[in-house]
Amino acid sequence: MNRFISSFIAVSLCLAAPGLACAADVTLGNLKIADPYARAMVPGAEVGGGYLTITNSGKTEDRLVSATSSRAVKVEIHEMKMDKDVMVMRKLENGLPLPAGKSVQLKPGSYHVMFMDVVDPFKQGETIKARLTFEKAGSIDVDFPVGSAIAKKAGNGGDHANAAE
Repeated sequence: MNRFISSFIAVSLCLAAPGLACAADVTLGNLKIADPYARAMVPGAEVGGGYLTITNSGKTEDRLVSATSSRAVKVEIHEMKMDKDVMVMRKLENGLPLPAGKSVQLKPGSYHVMFMDVVDPFKQGETIKARLTFEKAGSIDVDFPVGSAIAKKAGNGGDHANAAE
């Protein structure tokens, strides 16, 4: 019921605000990709972050292994975490594990899709198209609506594109 209400509110907001970019959840086999979004890039930035939630309703683990987009020369799956008092960012060389029966959230300050050497900076209100590839489920196209360059919540960490958070 709560999921229905959330979806109804999201659709209503998209219809009421024509300039607001909105993305639909997509499903690939046992994987559901929900709430994808990217942030507008600050002037001079060459990288942008993409965020979403992936739910694996299957009985076996899968893995997000790669991503591509015509808007970036390279797209990588990254992890950001604190190592003592130092923020460490790294590419997940073996991809992002998606445990069976669990959800994994890609969000600022944590796992994220990193659009590198961006061809045309992301602007609020547009949509970035990307293809996500999974080890078992295959590939699917995902739309990342671009929101504000400012973090959605204070204290939720940062990403390459918004180092000042």
